[in-house]
Amino acid sequence: MSVEVVTFGCRLNITESETIRRHAEAARLTNTIIVNSCAVTGEAVRQARQQIRRMKRERPEANIIVTGCAAQTESETFAAMPEVAHIIGNARKLEAATWTSSFGAFEKVQIDDLDSVRETALHLVDGFEGHTRAFVQVQNGCDHRCTFCIIPYGRGPSRSVGAGEIVTQIRKLTERGYREVVLTGVDLTSWGNDLPGAPKLGNLIRQILKHVPELPRLRISSIDSIEVDEDFLRALAEEERLMPHLHLSLQAGDDLILKRMKRRHLTHDAIRFTQEARRLRPDIVFGADFIAGFPTETDAHFENTLQHAEDCGLAFLHVFPFSPRKGTPAARMPQLGREIAKERASRLRAKGNELLRRHFANEIGKSRSVLVESSGTEGRSEHFLPVRFARVFARGTIAEVRIAGHDAKGLLAA
Repeated sequence: MSVEVVTFGCRLNITESETIRRHAEAARLTNTIIVNSCAVTGEAVRQARQQIRRMKRERPEANIIVTGCAAQTESETFAAMPEVAHIIGNARKLEAATWTSSFGAFEKVQIDDLDSVRETALHLVDGFEGHTRAFVQVQNGCDHRCTFCIIPYGRGPSRSVGAGEIVTQIRKLTERGYREVVLTGVDLTSWGNDLPGAPKLGNLIRQILKHVPELPRLRISSIDSIEVDEDFLRALAEEERLMPHLHLSLQAGDDLILKRMKRRHLTHDAIRFTQEARRLRPDIVFGADFIAGFPTETDAHFENTLQHAEDCGLAFLHVFPFSPRKGTPAARMPQLGREIAKERASRLRAKGNELLRRHFANEIGKSRSVLVESSGTEGRSEHFLPVRFARVFARGTIAEVRIAGHDAKGLLAA
């Protein structure tokens, strides 16, 4: 074994893991496992620790290096694990010099303060091992302080990559055969706030589609709808190559809970946005993140969240049971308890399954363009819906198919 990178968490971590893997391979590291961790919930940290122990049992000779958000925010947790050889903070993990250094010459924990970080470099990656779509990190960090969220402490302040660099990177990826590019970031709709002239995300989208005409599909990862600008909406209405699927950071469907979360939107804002986006792009599909069992959430508050998923016309729900993160205001609020959070998360996921099945049924008989993944027998439509084929297509191509049916796992093409 030379280098293995194990990734937890978001699409941004997928992007960064590819950079880490390439730096580590270029440095000719051997017998090394790099864990790129996630800190969004306590469960994510627990899973990373469990995976580390399992890998060390299976490969006792391997050097395990932990990096990522959990390494940044909970370095002492991983430092106490005898299975871990080194811990690398987020400020260093994407630097080639980090992986060419002699780790034996450094202390076990290498964590820097992120508060002073003000720039994000675009790490040029010409391919993504095991993926048919490419991910481009255009923004990092977050300037907001939602009461439940530890990520600003793991990522630092918001900073953006310049549009010119992004366009150049996407053009290179397209030349290498990628048919779909996903823009990623921690707080994607804050892109540009720190750049000269403070351009908005919609401007970046328009520039990409204008200057890379050979790119068939541009997809946007999770956004905060309250920050969406007019150019973004115009692109949604006018640019067919901008995929009709948006994932929204909603978190709750009750105004009091949203205020206690210190979110910047209320329920009517989310409903108004989905209605306007649907007016501009009638076939658009929405997903959303929700937290179940937030401190002080009553049964009535939770019922409002269930109804909110209906009111926004969502198809995908990504649900987290509330997990108190040390150092956040929500961790000091009156807690409901893990069992209540798990039970409500289960009910919210059931609602999500119901909404998704309903959307699957509405797709029957429609023609869809599907990016072929895996073995060539499945892929994702322009709406990011999973589709299985009746025959094999070339991996990485876009197949034009008709939807004939569905099961619990996804759509079935004729």
